[in-house]
Amino acid sequence: MAQSVTGGTDVFAPGHIGELTQVIPLELVDAVLDETGARERRLRSLPSRVGVYFVLALGLFGDLGTGLVWGKLVAGLTVMVPRPSEKALRDLRRRVGVAPLKRLFDVLAGPLAQPSTPGVRYRRWRTVAFDGCGSLNVPDHERNWSWLGRTQRRHGPTGYPRLMLMTLCETGTRGLIGAVFGPASKGETDYAHDLVGHLTSDMLVLADRAFDSNRLLADIAAQGAQFQIRATSVRRPPVLALLPDGSYLTRIGDLSLRVIEAEVRSCTADGGVFGGTYRLLTTLTDHSSDPADHLVHLYHERWEIEIAYLALRHTLLQGRVLSIPSDCGDLLSGQLQGGVGSVVVFVVDRTPVTAHAV
Repeated sequence: MAQSVTGGTDVFAPGHIGELTQVIPLELVDAVLDETGARERRLRSLPSRVGVYFVLALGLFGDLGTGLVWGKLVAGLTVMVPRPSEKALRDLRRRVGVAPLKRLFDVLAGPLAQPSTPGVRYRRWRTVAFDGCGSLNVPDHERNWSWLGRTQRRHGPTGYPRLMLMTLCETGTRGLIGAVFGPASKGETDYAHDLVGHLTSDMLVLADRAFDSNRLLADIAAQGAQFQIRATSVRRPPVLALLPDGSYLTRIGDLSLRVIEAEVRSCTADGGVFGGTYRLLTTLTDHSSDPADHLVHLYHERWEIEIAYLALRHTLLQGRVLSIPSDCGDLLSGQLQGGVGSVVVFVVDRTPVTAHAV
């Protein structure tokens, strides 16, 4: 993915903003700015192009303030560059807005694996997974509370507003195919419906037990995709026909499905044992071509999306609140788009980002 770009006389010309331009070309950023009408209308010391890279850098260095992140962004430049104030950087982010970052994510997101890439397919299907992350804290500001509401936990409401992020991920590469976010009070299944349109007939969806609603199963099948989704413990589909490998055929709504039940047990270092019964619903009904033990083993691939969330929540954010000033609630959407976009940067470009220049 690395590209060679040639610099010009402008301090912020192509090639002058560090390694991010090797992953996300200047031409692409300029194109999304033009498409969304976010390009500056007069000559500025901080053009909108720089604002896009700055928001992406905020996602990469979530533990630093905006001034220090700016220093990271321009550390590789050998010429005099502006030293903007915190207010100037905040105004830059507001001027750029959310639309260019959302459009940039839409362009960059998608399956990354080639047909010959090992570990990304089960037979002819590309394996993908749905999952949500409801533990992203955002600043304690009345505008965020009014939008996101108060999340109730066992011991009372959370101290910060919490945001739900739902993604569709290619399990073999952890590449993000789609993402939506909003109040955590909205269920994971509802957000998953917003991502169903990204599914294609060459995909096999893996998902946990929150995603076994009849409507979602029908919507996934309507896209032509296959699925293997863990059922909730209270769902007990009728047994229509027993198969030689111990699985059985059933029917849910208008869908003819196969059910695979597996006992999962884990032993801890101190001798403890825990686990339970996993009941998997799948559209792969032929036991001869898709034996039950193969599909149980395949279900482990679902955990790759958890590792993608690990990169966002614990590696990039390190469990912290999204770094947005308390008086800038309107920047939340852009900041999260930048944070999710930073995950795309990590996945698309396997080259580590240097410690001095982005």
